[in-house]
Amino acid sequence: MKNKRLFLEEESYMDRYFSGLARTKGKNETSIFKRLIKINKIVLMMIDIILIGLSYLISFYLSFENYKISAVYFERFKSTIIFVSLVFVLILMLFGLYRSLWKLASIDEYIMSVCACLTANIIIDVSMTASKMGVPIRTRLLFGVISTYLIVTFRISFRIYRKITLFINKKVNFYEKRLLVIGAGDAGALIVKEIRKNDKYKIVGLIDDDIRKAYTTISGIKVLGDRHDIIKIVEEKSIDEIIIAIPSVDSSEIANICKQTKCIVKILPDFEEVIDGNIGLNNLRDLNTNDLLKREPVVLDNIGIKNYIKDKVILITGGGGSIGSEICRQISRFSPKLVLILDIYENNAYDLQNELRYKFPNLNLKVLIGSVRDRDRIDNILKKYKVDVIFHAAAHKHVPLMEDNPSEAIKNNVLGTLNLVECASKYNVKKFVLISTDKAVNPTNIMGASKRICELIVQSIDKISSTEFVAVRFGNVLGSNGSVIPLFQKQISNGGPITITDKNIIRYFMTIEEASKLVLQAGAFAKGGEIFVLDMGKPVKIYDLACDLIRLSGLEPNKDIDIEITGLRPGEKLYEELLMDEEGLMNTEHNKIFIGKPMDIDYFILKKNILNLEKYLKNNDDEELIGFVKHLVPTFKEADEVNEVVVGVH
Repeated sequence: MKNKRLFLEEESYMDRYFSGLARTKGKNETSIFKRLIKINKIVLMMIDIILIGLSYLISFYLSFENYKISAVYFERFKSTIIFVSLVFVLILMLFGLYRSLWKLASIDEYIMSVCACLTANIIIDVSMTASKMGVPIRTRLLFGVISTYLIVTFRISFRIYRKITLFINKKVNFYEKRLLVIGAGDAGALIVKEIRKNDKYKIVGLIDDDIRKAYTTISGIKVLGDRHDIIKIVEEKSIDEIIIAIPSVDSSEIANICKQTKCIVKILPDFEEVIDGNIGLNNLRDLNTNDLLKREPVVLDNIGIKNYIKDKVILITGGGGSIGSEICRQISRFSPKLVLILDIYENNAYDLQNELRYKFPNLNLKVLIGSVRDRDRIDNILKKYKVDVIFHAAAHKHVPLMEDNPSEAIKNNVLGTLNLVECASKYNVKKFVLISTDKAVNPTNIMGASKRICELIVQSIDKISSTEFVAVRFGNVLGSNGSVIPLFQKQISNGGPITITDKNIIRYFMTIEEASKLVLQAGAFAKGGEIFVLDMGKPVKIYDLACDLIRLSGLEPNKDIDIEITGLRPGEKLYEELLMDEEGLMNTEHNKIFIGKPMDIDYFILKKNILNLEKYLKNNDDEELIGFVKHLVPTFKEADEVNEVVVGVH
């Protein structure tokens, strides 16, 4: 099995080698290189035959006094040399030793060479003994030692030659990059092996927290210290790039140490790729803010989620968006009867459709193009497909845009939600989950106020409906459409400056995957009327986030990339809250999900007030519209008023 595995690994390497040539040189040149490789194999085989013959001849000379071979034994040499050479070459072929690239060979190939030589010598010795070929035992033993030595040494010489060449090149040109690898485990060893195949990189050392590995070596690379030594080693050894080779979610502390250096930092891919042995320089990715903010992985109650998803018809509005699409991915793992993706933007929905069909070939999936503002369209969908669960992620969410277009925020967020909840109640949908935001808490902008009205709709209609209506509230999502991270990255790639509205502004962040998983989990806990509040961890200062992104790019803040303060935008808070004072907070079975106390709201009074909004929408009177929204949401305040209080406190 080991031989077969090595053979397949070598074959796979050669396949990748030639596929790379095909991309870079073209098919014609690839075929030429293949022919050259075949010629090299023949040359290597011929050299082996010469070495075998030479070994056999020397062993005969050394077997006799004064190193003289009698005519009888010389005849025996001539009569058996073809047999000996044939056996040796066949065994070397069976062990795959003519398929290896010896200048890149590792200890495994050299061990395999020794095993092949020993196997060949045993077969030759047994055959000669059985057939009484008359070759002395002493000659056979000498031949075994000499042939093994010459054949293995010849192969090692390729690696020695390459080392000498690299050393000379280093003296002349130096390496392009000096690397520090963090992690001296199996993953670290694999990445070291891959990097050493590339002449452009010099691995200076390894870092590992395991005290048993201190100052040991892996493939000749020394473990220089633990995580506390990273900054010192980077400075002392003039490190250009750091590779985090730890296939674990527990790498955020190390990532935060690495960001303090001026090095480019790359990280190993997901653990599943490591298991498959799929590690190479092309697989490494840049460190990002997700790695810096990583918390403990979200542990789900899969049974609870499966109970309300499996064999059910699930509708996700805004399914092509950042949160909606990730909810679709998570839901698809739980064997729903049918997944309905509703979105007004066809491009995102189309891309997601292709992705899900590829990842989940057995998934029953349908993409519906439409808007929650279209009451008839929503009514027809729920009537036709008999939906069991709705995740409502469709919304206008960009604060500055909605400040300039308040009527659109009300039409889409408020009236769209009203359409959806009433149709859900009409067709006895079992569960309705509204995706809300921390901006709905004491809002200072029309977007936040519109989402607060959506929460009120959900809480109030739950009291008169058999459908379980709930809302899930969380903060900013890393990497979502329109979030600060992609904007900052684009600004860095353009050479700066990074623009920040205020140096003191802070926000809560979580990853898209984490938020979507917790939304599903909250749905399992829902009994009706709750606002679930997700644990967002510690708030992050946006200015510090910008500095981190600049450092992760191997640059220095306000030196290589300027950070420009532009002033708060209309409706923008210095900070966000996740809970209102009157809501209180209760624990759930999950340590990252809490429940805000339901509020006593009359649905029919609320609906009457919402319908009054349509009057202002028809008149295109934004000032009157915002004034009435403030009447509906008493906690709606001017941003300047709130921010002045915050500045005064600090």
